[in-house]
Amino acid sequence: MTKVRTRLAGQGPGSRAFYQVGRFVVVGFSRVWNRLSVEGREHVPVEGAFVLAPVHRSNMDTPYAAVATFRRLRYMGKDSLWKSAVSAWLLSALGGFPVSRDTADREALHRCLEILEAGEPLVLFPEGERKSGPVVLPLKDGAAYLAARAGVPIVPVGIGGSERAMGKGARFIRPSKVHVIIGAPLRVEASAEGSKVTSRRAVKDLSDRLHTQLQELFDRAQQRAGA
Repeated sequence: MTKVRTRLAGQGPGSRAFYQVGRFVVVGFSRVWNRLSVEGREHVPVEGAFVLAPVHRSNMDTPYAAVATFRRLRYMGKDSLWKSAVSAWLLSALGGFPVSRDTADREALHRCLEILEAGEPLVLFPEGERKSGPVVLPLKDGAAYLAARAGVPIVPVGIGGSERAMGKGARFIRPSKVHVIIGAPLRVEASAEGSKVTSRRAVKDLSDRLHTQLQELFDRAQQRAGA
């Protein structure tokens, strides 16, 4: 998958309109089926790049996160899904971009930086793969590193009830309550030189603050969802 294809796929006005239609359908369904509700939407930047960092308990977390903003959110997907021209257009129009799981993490980081440098919002699950239970597990440093490296805010998101709605191994979405809470954006402390390359300590500090906020938001969201 070439760098040019990553940048150009799904960038036209038709694809952006398709995303809005897809978002309307998914969010509309979730509002009815899961009584999806959201608070804190005022914390989401209305322009410019940012990293949206939700907790991850369900395959539905990406669609649920779309309730946060009308802006198109970008997210990673395995490159095998981009094999055909049709699927490549559809996935890219819906905000996806391909990353090979057989290559080093630096490729994924590079492509994520491209998205952020283009001024687009990026969804990253800082816990990594789907987890289970009420405790936010230790975070990967990728989300904090990218936000610090690109000089953009990272927006924590607690999604309550998604594991009950469709946890690991579930084949269907249960009609149970889901509640999303968006926290205030977090930023890395600027270096004296104003460099985008930040120290490990600064990234770890941002990741630690993100972890604290995610646990607080997750607890509140779970309570609101009755989970």
